[in-house]
Amino acid sequence: MTPTKQMGAVAALGTAQTLAWASSYYLPAMLAAPMARELGVSTPTVFAAFSAALVVSALLGPHAGTTIDRLGGRPVLMGTSVIFALGLTALGMAQGVVSLFAAWLFMGIAMGSGLYEAAFAALVRLYGRESRNAITGITLIAGFASTVGWPLTTVLEAQFGWRGACFVWAALHLLVGLPLNWRLPRATALAPPAPAGQAPQPEPHPEGSRKAMVLLAFVFAATWFTSTAMAAHLPRLLQAGGASLGTAVAVGALVGPAQVAGRLLEFGFLRRVHPLLSARLAALMHPMGATLLTLFGAPVAVVFALLHGAGNGVLTIAKGTLPLVLFGPQGYGQRQGLISVPARMAQAMAPWLFGICLDRWGAQALWLTAALGLLASGALLLMPRAAPRGG
Repeated sequence: MTPTKQMGAVAALGTAQTLAWASSYYLPAMLAAPMARELGVSTPTVFAAFSAALVVSALLGPHAGTTIDRLGGRPVLMGTSVIFALGLTALGMAQGVVSLFAAWLFMGIAMGSGLYEAAFAALVRLYGRESRNAITGITLIAGFASTVGWPLTTVLEAQFGWRGACFVWAALHLLVGLPLNWRLPRATALAPPAPAGQAPQPEPHPEGSRKAMVLLAFVFAATWFTSTAMAAHLPRLLQAGGASLGTAVAVGALVGPAQVAGRLLEFGFLRRVHPLLSARLAALMHPMGATLLTLFGAPVAVVFALLHGAGNGVLTIAKGTLPLVLFGPQGYGQRQGLISVPARMAQAMAPWLFGICLDRWGAQALWLTAALGLLASGALLLMPRAAPRGG
């Protein structure tokens, strides 16, 4: 495929991913409170429904990855656009706690087959080992999902109510997301099986590949826990560290641009080094920032936000590139789905568990996420650098 066509595919998929993230992962932050008021439930109940969706997405991930390995990403992601539209429509029609949970569980199906893991698998199915730049490209575009999604959801809710906001997002999946995913190239057919009587060639893997998968699953779970905890509690955390509300909001707004800056660094300088090295450096950024914030408080809040955001931005890319360089493109989708199951579970628990820690320990709760970051960095040090040659 020519570079121009690849850039077109990345632009289309990155835009579709921006829509998918903005209308799912970033939706509760703006709509949970009005949903809770009208439905007569507590705001934590809405977040519990969202956590249930994340559990569903975790369980579905390996199956979605296997399907992409077999059929390519185009049909799966097109189908996901329709499922997102149906889930958001059901959410907009919810009348109580049962229908609220049912709608979010349906959204979990879309999230399990339509967010980054699926997009990464689609790119690897198209470009094989040459997917690193493409993976970085879609994360650069979709890195603005909260920047676009939160203000747009706020405006839609103000104009049409939270139900109308859900319906508009549903329409956007059909009118924008579906055509964008349709633009993805069709994946080439997989190689036919070996003729009868001829032994198939074994797929090479690095020594201790099962150990490497376990380590990688831990790294992703630890870093996603921290990322989700910060997304849910960062302003309150900064206030616990001595910042005013206005300062906390302003500093929190720096995380998004810092993530994009980290991804630009990966796309520029760090793409010349092995992804393991960039991941190891990125895993240390949150512990560094957390240590400074717990020791010196509000005066270094900006430094913390920039370090956390940049590290998180690079680690998002590592979630796509590390399984590729360590295990190769053969069976990438299924493997990516399996590795991501603990991460999705950790993501589902993070807002609740870190919230408890924050209530009990205040800003000292950062020692938990700092420790997780150090453990993730240690796990990355145990990873082999060599990738298999087959696949």
